[in-house]
Amino acid sequence: MLDQPKSLMPTPRSTVLEDGPAKLYRFHAATDVALVDAAPVLLVPSMINRWYVLDLRKGCSVVEAFVNAGLDVWCLDWGTPEDHDRYFTWADALARLDRMLRRVIRETGRPKVSVLGYCMGATLSSVHAALHPERYAGFVNLLGPIDFSKSGLLGLMTDPRWFDAEAVAEAGNVAPHQMQAGFKLLRPTQDLAKLVTVIDKAFDPAFREAYEALEAWAGDNIAFPAAAYTTYIEELYQQNLLVQGQHYVGGKRVDLKHITCPLLTVAADKDTICPPNAAVAINAVVGSKDTKVLAVPGGHVGAVVGSKAADKLYPALITWMKERNA
Repeated sequence: MLDQPKSLMPTPRSTVLEDGPAKLYRFHAATDVALVDAAPVLLVPSMINRWYVLDLRKGCSVVEAFVNAGLDVWCLDWGTPEDHDRYFTWADALARLDRMLRRVIRETGRPKVSVLGYCMGATLSSVHAALHPERYAGFVNLLGPIDFSKSGLLGLMTDPRWFDAEAVAEAGNVAPHQMQAGFKLLRPTQDLAKLVTVIDKAFDPAFREAYEALEAWAGDNIAFPAAAYTTYIEELYQQNLLVQGQHYVGGKRVDLKHITCPLLTVAADKDTICPPNAAVAINAVVGSKDTKVLAVPGGHVGAVVGSKAADKLYPALITWMKERNA
């Protein structure tokens, strides 16, 4: 992990479970806050980005907003994979998610959990929710791709006509710089634009704090276990099996119609990593009678930690979560 500003990860937390490199956190309010009568909330971030984008800094934190609203908040930290984790499969990831969710149920005594998945964490959570619908009080798909035929440039870059996932993963875990190179191709002028902005706002303390926090997180990426990577690219990006109901995990077919809990899908208007149509497709294929789409401004990261997130995204998520009291 890189040197980090002290302002990162401001919400107090304790580690409840360790599972290989992964950890399960439970968060605590800095001051006395009474818990509301709502299902506990499990946050599931992407496997390839550090979890604390959801608790980046004060005022820009999903975790902080939830905790201060009286929600019982938990988070799966996937941890940093080692070389031997190249054999960690997509099914292994789902089994780990299942263990974490069952631990939340055991610790809280509540029969169901509201799950918020972010990015790939939402894709994983959608699979898990379809396999174990009885454990879900609600599901939030926060900028997670479901219909990969609508995944934009990332889908084009991973087209099987010129992209071989097995060849990429043959040497082991896929390194962060390999994946980041692909993301940078989505916005090739981003680094130059960022430099211009930094020069323009160099003497603004609030901007510097926000910039340093986000840069610390953005530079703290982790590898993608090779086996899981191959499945993710081949079966989801290239074959689009999930939304078609042809994705299998451990011999079980994943049918998104089995998701019957309330569903909220959040789509960001400038998201190039998960274009809105790739995310909102889940609402048309689940079995839930209570579905909703929340459109927010910003890109894939800015929508979650940008200046407008605290005004629109966080309050909407809190209101939705408080209605889930199974």
